[in-house]
Amino acid sequence: MRPIVLGGVVAAFLVGFSGLAFAQKSGGILKMYHRDNPPTLSIHESSTNSTVIPMMPLFNNLIVYDQTKAQNSPQSIVPDLAKSWSWSADNKALTFKLQEGVKWHDGKPFTAKDVVCTFDLLTGKAGDDNKLRTNPRKTWYSNLESVTANGDYEATIHLKHPQPSLPSLLASGYSPMYPCHVPAAQMRTKPVGTGPFRFVSFKQNEGIKIERNPDYWKKGKPYLDGIEFTIVPNRGTAMLSFVSGRFDIVFPWEVTIPILKDIKTQLPAAQCQVTSMNNSTNLILNRDAPPFDNPDLRQAVNLGMDRKAFVDILNQGDAELGGVMQPPSDGVWGMPKAMFEAVPGYGPDVAKNREQARELMKKAGYGPDKHLQLKVQTRGISLYKDPAVILAGQLKDIWIDAEVEIVETAQWFTRVGRKQYQVGLNTTGNGVDDPDQNYFENFSCKSERNYTGYCNPEIEKLMEKQSQMTDVEARKKLVWEIDRKLLEDNARPIVMWNRAAICMQPYVKGYVANVNSVYNGFRYEDIWLDR
Repeated sequence: MRPIVLGGVVAAFLVGFSGLAFAQKSGGILKMYHRDNPPTLSIHESSTNSTVIPMMPLFNNLIVYDQTKAQNSPQSIVPDLAKSWSWSADNKALTFKLQEGVKWHDGKPFTAKDVVCTFDLLTGKAGDDNKLRTNPRKTWYSNLESVTANGDYEATIHLKHPQPSLPSLLASGYSPMYPCHVPAAQMRTKPVGTGPFRFVSFKQNEGIKIERNPDYWKKGKPYLDGIEFTIVPNRGTAMLSFVSGRFDIVFPWEVTIPILKDIKTQLPAAQCQVTSMNNSTNLILNRDAPPFDNPDLRQAVNLGMDRKAFVDILNQGDAELGGVMQPPSDGVWGMPKAMFEAVPGYGPDVAKNREQARELMKKAGYGPDKHLQLKVQTRGISLYKDPAVILAGQLKDIWIDAEVEIVETAQWFTRVGRKQYQVGLNTTGNGVDDPDQNYFENFSCKSERNYTGYCNPEIEKLMEKQSQMTDVEARKKLVWEIDRKLLEDNARPIVMWNRAAICMQPYVKGYVANVNSVYNGFRYEDIWLDR
């Protein structure tokens, strides 16, 4: 982690821990701007923090990443609905002792049966009358054999083979427990959880409201009376509203480095945390349809990019270049720099790369007098739109004329899931900094999140092999080899690894931004307002 020092304080830590020096105050409504309409309110059917950020506070997991720590790691996992957990001798069964007296927001008791029902949903065993419409993380649990209940307060996950990463997956904000008695369809519009806040309302293009759960099983929490998320699609408008005091906190990581300087000039008292996000800007190329069914053209696009220019223009140099796994030191599993730069297209010699790209374009029948015409589709938020414009400009150097087409969030995931695109400027946020999450979710042959349809049985076997390895250093070396092969195959060409800021008013206390996930730090039960 590389904290940014702003106004004489270490921004990555100050806001989260400054509140610990004072007695927390109860009461008040936290006002946050939200960038767009969530496509669903069901976390288990979502692939975006547009859903997770307002909905995670409604739920609990079995176990969760400590919300007061910036770096997610196996060592930062703490109890949640599970009081304790333990592995069997053969490391193929993980048993959870559950909290007693926990109630769902509608008053019904939480029991081990709800744990079984949640995993039945995630593995497709719930039946046709109650199933997830989409299941983006089904591949997280492809190693799961069954889940059993031993009475009301003990549940066991049984695996086909050892999987050391399982607790890390279960601790993600993407892994809440769902109630047996509430249909999956209702969870999309009126979710019911056990968490510190209860759902109140969601109005399209207006906002989301949640309120304090007075019966929360963690006594004394949350401190806030509620949270209001106001939808403001225009980022510039939202930032002006924050500076004027309309909002207490901005939507996480929407503050780019250039915008951060403006905010600090206009509102010097703003408390801002600049972190990595475990979020990559990348390309999805439709390899099943022309023109990118031609591997030479996929490689030409990869070679034609000046990745450092993206970093310099969008982040004034404050972002990282790396492979499929988040690069060190923010990430744990990323490949060494020398190994990364040895992959064709990812080295620093842009002129040489583009010369090779033009040779491939000539081979495919294109040249100075015959350009390839295509559309670059991207989601209608700034994190996507801004780099899409840069990409279109860079592709002109290799005889590609690209038109940027903006797709609203509500249609984006459906479009890419159906492969209704030629090339997409995409971002991929990883729910957990672990190869099992990233590889199986984004590159496994059968995953819903494998938008390009890339499928390599050889790589799939290596993914399964690394998943079972308990020797971390040996596993890491195999992960690097998988990473290199995914880059060489142009499975999902990586442009850059993003860094950005979260800003809040000085009276907002107790919030800590994660440095290696944009999905895991939004329980909000520790946040309070010092005013």
